[in-house]
Amino acid sequence: MKGLLGRKVGMTSIYNAAGQSVGCTVIELGPCVVTQVKSTDTDGYNSLQIGFAEAKEKNTTQPLKGHFKKANTTPKRRVQEFRDFNIDKQLGDTITVVDIFAEGDAVTVVGVSKGKGFQGGVKRYGFAGVGDQTHGQHNRLRSPGSVGASSYPSKVFKGQRMAGRTGGDQVTVTKLKVVKIFAEQNLIVVKGAIPGHKNSFVTVKKK
Repeated sequence: MKGLLGRKVGMTSIYNAAGQSVGCTVIELGPCVVTQVKSTDTDGYNSLQIGFAEAKEKNTTQPLKGHFKKANTTPKRRVQEFRDFNIDKQLGDTITVVDIFAEGDAVTVVGVSKGKGFQGGVKRYGFAGVGDQTHGQHNRLRSPGSVGASSYPSKVFKGQRMAGRTGGDQVTVTKLKVVKIFAEQNLIVVKGAIPGHKNSFVTVKKK
């Protein structure tokens, strides 16, 4: 599977051929540098490791500095490996958005969803709450209600939907259509929304 590392720029809307406004997401995709080439002879499988976004020297460990120096490139913030990357690239080569993607392609985007901190059951799972203030329940409008059984089994089962940390999970969105590519700015526009906040890192894949 081929792919590139990028950064979410934000959302916008464009008009299609029928004159309808379509919500889209703009992604800064690459350029990425090949930081390692793996082959069947040396590693047992074929893959390319690519890096994206400049990292500060002081924030890079010595082993990673040597790793990037071998590829004759500067330290990178994000590094990811793609198996069976069927593009003929060598160590230190640059991969741009037009090398892989074209308008009309169906892509898969992987990112980390927005973190929302500790949330209650209404926001986290869409519970309706009590819904009224009858029978003296004036402070139970957003309560999850009963969560446990009686004397048997005398416990709350694992996986019970309750309040807790929300967001910050890896999310994969498939079959997003590439609407527009701006090769000079390394930008790609896909139809629909992708996970993450603005400037968050994402991975865009194509079979």
